[in-house]
Amino acid sequence: MNDKAIEQEIQANGLTAPRVSFAELQASISHTEIVKHVSPSGQVLRWAVLTTVNGFAVTGRPSASASSANDNAEIGEKIAIENATQELWPLMGYALKQQLHEAK
Repeated sequence: MNDKAIEQEIQANGLTAPRVSFAELQASISHTEIVKHVSPSGQVLRWAVLTTVNGFAVTGRPSASASSANDNAEIGEKIAIENATQELWPLMGYALKQQLHEAK
């Protein structure tokens, strides 16, 4: 299940407690940079560096194809961005939990 499908399921179930939504996560990203590295063996790795609106940057696992013949920039970039996006969820969850704690 991807993030969009999970968001639709949450809404369909009427879950309304405080949470980080997919839209909020996407809105928190102000800049995306792709860093490409070619290893001596020819393997291509791509990382996405996501910078948030508050200036914090995160990366995820790189995208990499086992065979350089299968390397596709568009697919590799999508995978790298997804991997980096997955790193934002726990950070934003922590920030929300802290806000809820401070509001008590």
